[in-house]
Amino acid sequence: MHPGIRLRELLARPEIVVLPGVYDALSAKLAQAHGFEALLAGGNAATGVLLGEPDLGQLSMRDYIDHYARIAGATTLPVLVDADTGFGGVHNVQQMVRHFERAGVAGFFMEDQATPKRCGYLAGKAVIPIAEMVGKIHAALDARRDSALVICARTDALGIHGRDEAIERVQRYREAGADMTFVQGADRIEDLRAICEAVPCPQLANVSQAAQTAAQPVSEIEQAGAAAVMYSITTMLAAARAVDDALSALRRDGHLGSVASQLMPIKRYNEVVGLDAKEQAEQRYTPNVL
Repeated sequence: MHPGIRLRELLARPEIVVLPGVYDALSAKLAQAHGFEALLAGGNAATGVLLGEPDLGQLSMRDYIDHYARIAGATTLPVLVDADTGFGGVHNVQQMVRHFERAGVAGFFMEDQATPKRCGYLAGKAVIPIAEMVGKIHAALDARRDSALVICARTDALGIHGRDEAIERVQRYREAGADMTFVQGADRIEDLRAICEAVPCPQLANVSQAAQTAAQPVSEIEQAGAAAVMYSITTMLAAARAVDDALSALRRDGHLGSVASQLMPIKRYNEVVGLDAKEQAEQRYTPNVL
């Protein structure tokens, strides 16, 4: 099914959509293997895996296009992605929309941070005027050739100007035509509930280890009214911890005995990457060669 159409179907259901954050093609395949219905590919994770650096807005539009295309190409699930600030002014936003469509993503969220942007949980952020963000949303809508592409407008105003301004901003962004809205930093259930009540459209919630707060259960986030919740850096941190542990053991012990049970068995890895299907295809396409 078309990824945008599928994501819209999921968002329209009464049940919340859980979006595990994936950081590459392999993690996307793993998420699909575990039965998730949609995925999230975020900028913090992309910056970490592509550059090994914190998310301070270093990646370019081209970096993201290539990165997201690999993830979307590795799965049949719809992928919602992070578009940062749209990578500049309205012309950049329009280029981004067209390239992201070709990359095969189901939708994206674009934030109202000023350039240079920062991870939403870092200090030192600023937001652009509402009218400027509304112009970017209009530019994105006009550039959209695929009407199913989900356009989500994010505000970072909560941690800077408070909840009332954050609500006002997403109300304006929804009126401008955004399909979905997202208030970055609405980690308290009372904030999320107030936002969902004030803005009657699909709301995206975030559970991030970067928030350094206790993670709320999916059931509570659903009851607060969110249509979807993303776990943007969970899998990246899980992978980083596993690699850290394995390398530490190898360096310390000279062997992997202490961590061998924690490594994915090669049989399971081959299942996830689809080795059997690839070999069967080789036999079908080149039966007299192999």
